Amino acid sequence: MTAEIVRADDPTMLWPYHPELLATPVPRYTSYPTAAEFGDAVGRVQYGAALAQASGDVSLYVHIPFCEKICWYCGCNTGAANRTQRLTSYLDALHREIALVAAKLPADARVTRVAFGGGSPNALAATDFMRLFETLRTHFRFSDPVVSVELDPRTLRAEWDPVIADIGATHASMGVQTFSARLQQAIGRVQPLCLIDRGTRMLRAAGVTSLNFDLMYGLPGQTQADLADTLELAVSFAPERIALFGYAHVPHLIPRQRQIDASDLPDQAERFAMAEFGYRFLTAAGYQAIGFDHFALPGDPLARAATSGKLHRNFQGFTDDASPILIGLGASAISSFPELLVQNEKNAGRYRMLLSQDALPAACGVTRSADDRTRGAVIEQLLCLGRSAVDARLLEQVIGGLRPFLLARLCSVDGGELVIAPRGLSYARSIAAQFDPYRQHSPRRFSSAV
Repeated sequence: MTAEIVRADDPTMLWPYHPELLATPVPRYTSYPTAAEFGDAVGRVQYGAALAQASGDVSLYVHIPFCEKICWYCGCNTGAANRTQRLTSYLDALHREIALVAAKLPADARVTRVAFGGGSPNALAATDFMRLFETLRTHFRFSDPVVSVELDPRTLRAEWDPVIADIGATHASMGVQTFSARLQQAIGRVQPLCLIDRGTRMLRAAGVTSLNFDLMYGLPGQTQADLADTLELAVSFAPERIALFGYAHVPHLIPRQRQIDASDLPDQAERFAMAEFGYRFLTAAGYQAIGFDHFALPGDPLARAATSGKLHRNFQGFTDDASPILIGLGASAISSFPELLVQNEKNAGRYRMLLSQDALPAACGVTRSADDRTRGAVIEQLLCLGRSAVDARLLEQVIGGLRPFLLARLCSVDGGELVIAPRGLSYARSIAAQFDPYRQHSPRRFSSAV
């Protein structure tokens, strides 16, 4: 596809542009209620009780809050891996947490997924990472888990090749963001094309069969031509998945973003046009749209889950993981149970201190009421499937907020089911947000709706 420039008000666009319906920032809804509603009324007591009642399939997420190089745009809980003692003490605490949490799980709880994220797990020495994986395997009951790992291609060195193979990782994600050297400079993430090529070849040789590239639009000074060039290069590597995220500029929450020139950021209309352009480009290249910002080749498990109606959403985004329990390990990691969401202590120092006392590091969270679970299911189905059954009582409560989207024909109500129209895909988060009463009073400002 050529690098044509498309305006957000172009009548040939797939999605109509209604700026007034995108004006309110909304959550990404990787959980419901969102982390903005977490409070200290939930902590280690509730977390311990939830662990003791867990059974069946369980997924693990292991957070490594370190990167060798810190990117200015990044909103992750991460810091520079420039002090050996800091890494060592964190890993010691993480090993203790693994043993503590695993000991509280019932015997019939079996791990079917293990995901490593951050930060960058490959900020660790390869030997330290292998030791960490062996600790997980020793303490938890593994049941041939699907293993995935997020990686920084800038520091994906040769010693990681056997590590990826030895842990049996079949899923990996590389943070590419953009191939434009100019834009890389603007966001503090310089990585020549050769690093992406080397990383891709290494991961393929190590047995990765589902490779994801993270890409971004809405970067400072970015044009649709820049985006087209990046998409074309990304597709040439044939990753099974591509996540195309809109950059969320929230320097009041993430101080490192103050290094980015806000005056050079594309406006909302330009962001909307980029999102639509990316959708057209990737679907024309043979990728299936997954939700509103993910794309997958038809044979990938994520695409199969979307086609079969089994797509889900958790703290890692869209997923084919059907487990109702996700246990987060590491500072700031979030655990999800049907009736509870709980987050570990964010501060690495306090996290280490709690574990030195053999205390679960849970710091905050929220208990999910029956109404929360009902609304959360609707939100997840709208984002994952584009439709959801809504009972009459709930629909009556939200119809006022939905009315502008209904009048714009971005969604419709048919036989008790709310359906997002194909032309309304980019409004999915805003439509789903109408079912979230918390956001009406939350003091936290969320990211742009597109």
